[in-house]
Amino acid sequence: MAESLRPLTHRRVLKIALPIVLSNATVPILGAVDTGVVGQMGAAAPIGAVGIGAVIISGIYWLFGFLRMGTTGLAAQALGRDDRAEVAALLTRALMLAFAAGAAIIALQWALFAAAFTVAPASDEVEALARDYLAIRVWSAPAAIAIYGLTGWLIAQERTTGVLVLQFWMNGVNILLDLWFVLGLGWGVQGVAFATFLAEWSGLGLGLWLCRDAFARPAWRDWPRVFDAARLRHMAAVNTDILIRSVLLQSIVISFLFWGAGFGDVPLAANQVLLQFLNVTAFALDGFAFAAEALVGQAMGARAAMRLRRAAVLSSLQGGVVSVALAVGFWVFGPMVIDLMTTAPEVRAAARDYLPWMVATPIFGLIPWMLDGVFIGATRSRDMRNMMVLAAAIYFAAAIPLTAAFGNHGLWAAMLVSYVARGGTLAARYPALERAAA
Repeated sequence: MAESLRPLTHRRVLKIALPIVLSNATVPILGAVDTGVVGQMGAAAPIGAVGIGAVIISGIYWLFGFLRMGTTGLAAQALGRDDRAEVAALLTRALMLAFAAGAAIIALQWALFAAAFTVAPASDEVEALARDYLAIRVWSAPAAIAIYGLTGWLIAQERTTGVLVLQFWMNGVNILLDLWFVLGLGWGVQGVAFATFLAEWSGLGLGLWLCRDAFARPAWRDWPRVFDAARLRHMAAVNTDILIRSVLLQSIVISFLFWGAGFGDVPLAANQVLLQFLNVTAFALDGFAFAAEALVGQAMGARAAMRLRRAAVLSSLQGGVVSVALAVGFWVFGPMVIDLMTTAPEVRAAARDYLPWMVATPIFGLIPWMLDGVFIGATRSRDMRNMMVLAAAIYFAAAIPLTAAFGNHGLWAAMLVSYVARGGTLAARYPALERAAA
């Protein structure tokens, strides 16, 4: 029996999901340390420079996040077919694409950063420090993007403990170097950038070691297979569709932030507080969505429609338990968390007023999150793209009248509408996905 055709159980799903949840939990810690160490410099500009610099470079790298999702789906399907040669060749293609993208970012850095500061202007001092930060960080672009591909490849094979180790390593190295370079050597903003630069390149080295079994097979350098035109076209189509879908999804998030800013400082601040609850939801549900990606992808590769359905159901059931737990937790402990995050009485009151919308978010978000994982694993990227176009149109059509009539409450209602639209449109395409698997 192929490894991918082992029985599908709740334990197997949890074994994939739990390391991802733990890995995601470490992400906010690094941002807090970055801010904390430059905060010891006693000035506001370094904090702002690290903040805006990190947002700019992360936003550029995020454009290549499709490499993680596309690699997971394609590698999982190859594993389901028991095509180990293609699994290895896919890793080579992902790394080549990542290195090419990283080189392009380095070559175009001046134009990219100039455009970013045009969109998000800052004071002369903050911009100068941020440019110093970016001038260092940009040289790890090939490593940072390659880690997307390595992560996707590991998830496809249910090796999420490796993903956890990789995340712990990178964050640990980054934090230790932050403390040494900034507090010990006094390198300031550049010290934070050097710490991340070294952490990302060391992370690439560790990631390649974790994937060393692929390089033990000659297929990773079987160049006729690696450069096979049909496979390259399929990979390009999948990744392009996922990129378009991700940009549309990001347009919803950005519009939410911009609309919220138009209601005044207090609603904007309350929204920022409550969005931290949304981040917790995303971190928790990602683990189960990733489990769906791996298991659905393997079932699709094996052409086993019933296994595909079982993978979708099991991962969604576990995600559903987590969603209900999150909703209850937000309802019970939400006011306490709000008070910890802000001392401003008016912001506390506003955040409590909008908290019920946040309580509903894990429930309404479950179906779109899980179906995203299902469709990524099945590489039904055209459906994802087309349904995202429809869902974005529904969101904007609902947001305009809702915000006009109900202000910030209407904005949160529109966000839930976007979840219903994303989940509903993908659910409508799910029967076709099972037919394709059969």
